Amino acid sequence: MTAKKSSSPLARTTGIFFGVAFVCACFSDLAITTVDPWAEFSRLLAGILTPDFFSTDSLMLSLGYTLAFALLGVALSNIIGFGLALLFFSRTVRVFCAVIRSVHELFWALIFLQLFGLSPLTGILAITIPYAGIIAKVYAEILEEADPTPLQALPYGTARISAFVFVRLPDAFAHFRSYSMYRLECGLRSSAVLGFIGLPTLGFHLESAFKEGHYSEVSALLILFYFVIATMRFWMRRPLLPVYLIIAVIILPWGAEFSASNIVRFLTEDILPHPLRDPSASMVEWFHLIIIEQAVPGIIATLQLTMVALIATGLLTMIFFPLISPLLLGPKARGIGHVFLVITRSTPEYILAFVLLQLWGPSMLPAIVALALHNGAIIGHLVGRYTEQISLRPDTPAGANRYFFEISPRVYRPMLALLFYRWEVILRETAILGMLGIATLGFYVDSAFADLRFDRAMVLIAITAVLNICVDAISRKVRSYLRLQTSLEHR
Repeated sequence: MTAKKSSSPLARTTGIFFGVAFVCACFSDLAITTVDPWAEFSRLLAGILTPDFFSTDSLMLSLGYTLAFALLGVALSNIIGFGLALLFFSRTVRVFCAVIRSVHELFWALIFLQLFGLSPLTGILAITIPYAGIIAKVYAEILEEADPTPLQALPYGTARISAFVFVRLPDAFAHFRSYSMYRLECGLRSSAVLGFIGLPTLGFHLESAFKEGHYSEVSALLILFYFVIATMRFWMRRPLLPVYLIIAVIILPWGAEFSASNIVRFLTEDILPHPLRDPSASMVEWFHLIIIEQAVPGIIATLQLTMVALIATGLLTMIFFPLISPLLLGPKARGIGHVFLVITRSTPEYILAFVLLQLWGPSMLPAIVALALHNGAIIGHLVGRYTEQISLRPDTPAGANRYFFEISPRVYRPMLALLFYRWEVILRETAILGMLGIATLGFYVDSAFADLRFDRAMVLIAITAVLNICVDAISRKVRSYLRLQTSLEHR
C-alpha cells in the first residue's frame, strides 16, 4: 500500500494564506450601513457620464500643482535613492532605507505639516523620503543582478569608478529609466492624494466635490487625472525634464510661511513623551493608553484587513489578467480590458476607498474592495503581459479549458511572486486608510494629530513602520521558500 503523496509547498502555502484570510474575514466588519447605497451609486454613475470641466475653480492650476509635487518629489528621490543604492552594502544604509520606505507618504505629510504647514516643502518631502528608500532598494538590486561578464573583460587595474561609470551603469541605466517612469506614475497618485490633507492638488477638489455630491465635477477631475497618466509616455521626455522641473519650482505657491520656533518646539518638545514633559503624568498610563487601547486594536485591524485584501487581490488578478492576454481574447476585447485596467490601477486606493465609503458607509468592506481592485489591476496587467511570452502547442484547447488547464497553472507562480512582493505595499495602504475612519493604525495616528498629541502619533507611526518591516521580511522568506522570482521590470 503506497503512502499518500504530500501536497506541494505551493499548495500548502496557498492553503495557509486562504485559511488565515477566511478567519480574518469572519471577524471583519463587512456591513453596508448606508440606507440606500444604490440610489447614491446611480447619482454617481449619472455624474460620471456627464463630466463638468468648468465647475472647478483653478482646475488647471491644481493639475499643475499635482504634476509639480510629483516631478520634484520623484526627481529628488531618484538622486537620493541612487546615492543610497551605491552604499546599500552597508547594513546601516539598508536599515535606514527600510525604515523611511515603511512609513507611508501621507504619514510623512502629516509630520511635515506640523513643521512647514501647507508649504510646498510638505508635499515634496512627503514624496521624496519614502520614495528614496524604495528606489535605493530597487536600484541596488538592479546593480546586483546586472550581467558580470563585461566587468570580467576589463583590463587588470581598471579604476572602480571608471568600471562603474562606463560598464555597470550603462547596462543598468535602461532599468533605472523604466523604473523611474513607473515611480513617477506612483508619484502622481501620491500627489493627488496629498490634497486630502489640504495641499492644493486634485485630491483637494475631489474630496470637496464628493462630500458635496457634485459627481459631474468628480468625473471631470478623474478624467483629467487619467488622461495625464495615460499620456505619460508622450509628454515625459528626458530632454524636457529640466524644463518641467524649472516650471514646477516656479508655479508652486512658495509664499506659505512657517515658523522656525515651531519647528524647534516640535522636534525638541512636542514629540517627546508627555510624562517626560509633565512629571505629574504617569509613564505607565501613557504607555497603556497607546499600546493597549490604540496600538494593539490598530495592529489587529490592520493585519486583518491586509490579509483579506491580499487574498482578494490574488483572486481578482486571476480574473483580470485574461482581459489583456492575447492567448485568451481578441484585439477588440483586449482594448476594452486594457482601458479598464489602466483606469483601475491609476486610481489611488485612498480615492477608491473614499468613494466606496460614501456609497456603503464606514466598514472594512470599502477598504478591502479598493485595495483588491487597485492591486489586482496592477498585478493583472503584469501577468497579462507575461502571457505574451507563453508558447502554446497547436492542439491546445480553447475557451475555459485553455484558461483553467493551460494558462492559469503557468502564470500562478509569477502571480504569487508579484502578490507577495506587494504584500508590504498593501499593508502600508491599509494603515493609512484608517484616516478615512476605518479603525486601522492610521485611524489612531490621524486622531492623535487632530488632538495635537504628537508624541502619541510618532509612537504609532513607529509601530506602523516596524509592522511593515516585519511583513516585508516574512514576504521575502515566503518568496525564498517557494523559490518565486520577481523580475525587476515588474516592480
